[in-house]
Amino acid sequence: MKKRYKIPLIILAVSLLLTAAGRLLPAFADFYAENVFPYISTPFAFLSGLLPVSLGEILTIIGILLVIVGIPVLIIMLIVRRKIWRQIIGFAMTTLLWVLTFVMATETLNCFTLYGCTRFSERYFDVTAQHTDAQLVQLYRDLVMQANELAEEVPRDSEDRFELSGDPMDACREAMHNISGDYPQLKGYYPDAKPIMFSFFMSQSNLLGMYIPFSMEATYNADMVRTNLPSTICHEYSHLKGYMQEDEANFISFIATMSSDDPQVRYSGVLDALGYVHNQVVSNEIYSAIEVTDLISDKVRRDWFRFLPDNYWEENEDKELLPTDTVSSVSTEVSDASMKINGVEDGIKSYSRMVDLMLDYYYNDK
Repeated sequence: MKKRYKIPLIILAVSLLLTAAGRLLPAFADFYAENVFPYISTPFAFLSGLLPVSLGEILTIIGILLVIVGIPVLIIMLIVRRKIWRQIIGFAMTTLLWVLTFVMATETLNCFTLYGCTRFSERYFDVTAQHTDAQLVQLYRDLVMQANELAEEVPRDSEDRFELSGDPMDACREAMHNISGDYPQLKGYYPDAKPIMFSFFMSQSNLLGMYIPFSMEATYNADMVRTNLPSTICHEYSHLKGYMQEDEANFISFIATMSSDDPQVRYSGVLDALGYVHNQVVSNEIYSAIEVTDLISDKVRRDWFRFLPDNYWEENEDKELLPTDTVSSVSTEVSDASMKINGVEDGIKSYSRMVDLMLDYYYNDK
């Protein structure tokens, strides 16, 4: 076997072994997350953070262009330079193999291996206790009261809706450090979260943020309502520190935002959590919680469940290359499948498990 193939194939084999070890041996995944991953992720995140735009997005665009342009060029070269077709095919295969190796290796080191870590609830909470509907309703009530209070403290626009003032990046970094004493894995360096240039495609996919393992970046949908920005940044920061499970990232985002001195950051976190808890109350058909829902103030109702600005789809209709319903459905299926492949049995439904973590946090803390 030629050396140009041997090295990437060895890297791919090692990547598969690391992924398998992380998945099958939680103790290995925990050791990796605590003792190895920080020394890989921190310099990687620092270097990519030097760019004002997302390196991951740029690499993705380059990859798409290579496919769109590269295949026709390859065909033309094979026709025009038929005498050296073996060299042309060899160069194309080597390039493809190295690209695959880079993606697989970085995904393994910065994502796949970490999925096997001991669950957050098992590490920090008493998971043997069962939660009651009464506790869920009480949590719902507490969040509603906090949201009502914070809604009076945050800046509002002419339509009396929450309007985030200033850049929350430093406040989000501080919020993550605030809870790192209780959860040491969160210590360390946090680069700026970056807006995605082609955020319309994230909107079509119903995405607020995205962690990009092969560039170690926390990114966010620049088109979304800025109400969601602080909680989204903290969520993606959680992934940067090795918490791959979505419910854990949701929960960490909540407790981080609630530790902030900035009422805007706290309000963003409460609104996000309130949505999940409200949905769980409805799912459990707890009719006694109706009176709690009635307590939600008009200001909170105007801010709640807002993902995109009014008239967003009409104003951006010209950007639609594929129907939004199609993109959304495909994105959901791909995300669900990806999570299940990584051992998350309930796929995208796992986001809502953050409610269980909140109940553990408030009622069954060790």
